[in-house]
Amino acid sequence: ATGATLVTYEGDPMSKTQDGTPAAAPGHLWDVCQASRTTVFGTSARYLSACAAAGVEPRATHGLRALRLIMSTGSPASASVFQYATNSVKEGGIQYCSVSGGTDLNGCFACGSPFLPVYDGELQCRALGMDVAILGDEGETVAPGVQGELCCRQPFASQPLRFLQDEDGSKYFNAYFAKLSGVWCHGDFAAVTEEGGVIIFGRSDATLNPGGVRIGTADIYAVIEKDFMTEVEDSIVVGRPVRLQDGTPDVEIVAFLKMKPGVALDDTLRAKIKARIASQASPRHAPKWILSAPDIPLTANGKRVEIAVRKAICGEDVLQRSALANPESLEHFYDVQFEQ
Repeated sequence: ATGATLVTYEGDPMSKTQDGTPAAAPGHLWDVCQASRTTVFGTSARYLSACAAAGVEPRATHGLRALRLIMSTGSPASASVFQYATNSVKEGGIQYCSVSGGTDLNGCFACGSPFLPVYDGELQCRALGMDVAILGDEGETVAPGVQGELCCRQPFASQPLRFLQDEDGSKYFNAYFAKLSGVWCHGDFAAVTEEGGVIIFGRSDATLNPGGVRIGTADIYAVIEKDFMTEVEDSIVVGRPVRLQDGTPDVEIVAFLKMKPGVALDDTLRAKIKARIASQASPRHAPKWILSAPDIPLTANGKRVEIAVRKAICGEDVLQRSALANPESLEHFYDVQFEQ
């Protein structure tokens, strides 16, 4: 309808061969953008982070004069990803929009705008036609800066009506409306900023709760990806349920790291990572455990699966493994031992 031409890429641009070497150059998608004179590039925050870690600087190596906008989704984008996308892709800078929505709703709840400023780590605004709010546990609207559940309080034009093979509607209700009846809860832990933007802290069902304080995993990933990109290839952070000496239930934060080839995870590096997370995020964000893993379980489109890993370390069955790109990677987590 708009006269635009879509350019799609099939496959993982960061995939590796059996011997661990990259199957394609880290900046391969920038080659595609240059060759096709792409004007709007949709990608993932993880791809941009991987390009930054690999030292890819498209503004110095590619002619991207046609490119005017970069958009990403799939996972929260850290401040360092914003800085990379804005300053390292095109001479003179470019607008970068991190957006949040879903395939299920065929749209966005929070997105970008050409008329608003971009702040590092923030989605610029809530989408038009969406009654988006951040709600607390009792369904109350929380103040700017307070973290809560990303919700939509009114029906919207692209809202799905039902699920297939869900005759009584129970699966549909439980997926979105069971937490706060009558309100679409999207499953993201978020906050609205004083500027009117939105910050996504991670999936609310994967939110950590050490000492009874809810925190998102995005802040931990941001530190690891920014400050330890030369040592860590990938990571996943989960909460491990435990009980204190008096029987009170609690959660210990566990960070599993897939190290770069030739890099060992020793006590010195563990201490350095914990200290950096404590100073850059907060002491509560610092993991109790930092352990190595040979691979990180991901979905087919590159999303971390924190819930599956949490279930594995607790000895629980993980269903629907077919949704994972590397289901065999889960086996390692069933064998993890936590020793004081």
